[in-house]
Amino acid sequence: MIEALKEEFIVNKVGGRFKLSTLIQLRLVAINGGARPLVDIVTDDKMEIVVQEILQDKIYLDSSGDIQSAVGEPGPASDGPTIDLSSL
Repeated sequence: MIEALKEEFIVNKVGGRFKLSTLIQLRLVAINGGARPLVDIVTDDKMEIVVQEILQDKIYLDSSGDIQSAVGEPGPASDGPTIDLSSL
């Protein structure tokens, strides 16, 4: 298990467990769809990449529940399929 997920810090950083889960899921979909990682770490574990992106403030959820990149690059956090959360 990824140690950072055991801490409340990452939950509070994102704004709650639901938002953390949503952010992780959306970003994993984007990475699996071909988006490049926004952090430089030596691992093939996509979950670890996403957690590091969150901890390093590279990605976040905006007020409408869409994933956003904080690094100023055009669209790397949203490469891949678009997911409509309005029906949830």
